[in-house]
Amino acid sequence: MTTVAWQRRRLGAVRFWNAYRTHRAGLLGFAALGAFALVALTAPLTVGADVTGVTDAPGRPLESPSGEFWLGTDRYGRDLLGLVIWGSRVSLLVGLLAAVLSVAIGTLIGVTAGHFKGVYATVAMRVTDWFLVMPTLVLAIALATVMSRSLGTVIVAIGVTSWPTTARLVRAQTLAVESRPYIERATALGGGHGHIMLRHVLPNVMPLVLAQTTLMVSSSILAEATLAFLGLGDPTVVSWGGLLQEAREAGAVSAGDWWYLVPPGIAIAGVALAFTLCGRAVESVLNPRLGVGR
Repeated sequence: MTTVAWQRRRLGAVRFWNAYRTHRAGLLGFAALGAFALVALTAPLTVGADVTGVTDAPGRPLESPSGEFWLGTDRYGRDLLGLVIWGSRVSLLVGLLAAVLSVAIGTLIGVTAGHFKGVYATVAMRVTDWFLVMPTLVLAIALATVMSRSLGTVIVAIGVTSWPTTARLVRAQTLAVESRPYIERATALGGGHGHIMLRHVLPNVMPLVLAQTTLMVSSSILAEATLAFLGLGDPTVVSWGGLLQEAREAGAVSAGDWWYLVPPGIAIAGVALAFTLCGRAVESVLNPRLGVGR
């Protein structure tokens, strides 16, 4: 039985990839994400942790791009190329973890609200509506302000404020799944609430959850960059948003030091676009009726 289930999963993965690779934009996004991931994973080997050191910076403050420093230096004389490479580790990590936390909360609330209905569903959806109408960034800033400044705080602040959209989508899918005849049969045969939700509902909503996760990562990375730019990130680590915040403090905008602003900005935009392209392609594969362009 286990072998049959494994073969089905393998065939499903093959069919998914065959459909996914027909989307040129999705393949472009996937290749870009692979490049970003490779840069982040090999950063300790290519640039090393000492690139973030201030006391032994190799250059002069705010040097323009040259053969020695391809992207110039920051206000401390550190190599900006090395900082951008090292900052990819934090930005991608925070974006992924915050997206997973957000989708996990939204999935839990969506599935339970769609299954139990009644008073619980009403209260859960009213809370969801409240979070939907409140500006996510404002709530995240409020949480990041009252909590200690750390990567954990940033992840929690983004995750607990950006789940409502996922909850709404998952609840709608849960209601659709539970209206099917096999759910009634499973209930008649003695299946409890946990059995119905875990064995029947959750597997059917997972494609939607997967697509939503890929889309949420880009939003989480942008939110992390915004919080860091506002000075609410962890001051002890280097991230793309933190580099932009340092550039603002150093007066790079008024001084015309474009090399301080452009590289981290392009990195943020590039990884957000890559995740969005992948998410749209996954959506189109899992639900062809969306008609997402290729």
